[in-house]
Amino acid sequence: MSLNKDPELKKAVLSLSQAEKDKLLVRLVGKDQMLMKQLRFKLLEDEFDLEERILAVQGQLEQFFDRLRGYIRPTNEHRNAHLLLGELRYASGIINEHVTVTKDKMSDIQLRLFLVSRSFSHFGTLFEQHRYGQNRKLLEYQSRRLKYILGKYDKLHEDLQFEFRETINTALAIAYQSGMAPYMQALGLPREVD
Repeated sequence: MSLNKDPELKKAVLSLSQAEKDKLLVRLVGKDQMLMKQLRFKLLEDEFDLEERILAVQGQLEQFFDRLRGYIRPTNEHRNAHLLLGELRYASGIINEHVTVTKDKMSDIQLRLFLVSRSFSHFGTLFEQHRYGQNRKLLEYQSRRLKYILGKYDKLHEDLQFEFRETINTALAIAYQSGMAPYMQALGLPREVD
C-alpha cells in the first residue's frame, strides 16, 4: 500500500521528530537492496565511479560471451537459439540493474548495443532464417532490443547520437541481412539512422 493512499498515516509520519524520521528512514532503506545501491551511487559516487561501473559491466558481458562460446554452438538449431535467448535475457538483467542504479542514459545505450553487437558477431548463424522457424523467438527478441535502443537513441541530443550512429547502423545492417528482417519491418525499424 502506498503512503499517498493513506493520508492519515502520511501526516503522522511527517509529524515525527527528525531523529525518529532518521531512524525510520535508515531501517526502511536497509530493507531494500536496490534502494541501497541507488543511494550509494547517488550520495557517495561521482562520474569516475560511473565510468568504472560501465567498464565493470562491460567486463561482465565479455566474460558472459566467453562462457557462452564454451557451450552454445553457432549452428542454427532450436536448442542453440533457445539457449542464447535465455542467456541474452539474463545479460539484459545485468544491464537493467546498472541502469536502475545509475539512471545513466548513455551507458544504457552503450551496453545494450554492446550486447546486441557481440551476439551478432559471436552467434551470427543463429540469427539466420531457420527453415522451420525454430529461432523465431530469438529473432523477435533481438528485434525488440533494437527497437528499444533506437527509442533511447532518438531521445538523445544529436551531438550525443553521433557517438552511437556507426555502431547502430552496423547492427541494423546485420539485422536486415539476417532472418530478423521481417520482424524489423513489422516493428517499423529503419535500415539506418542519420
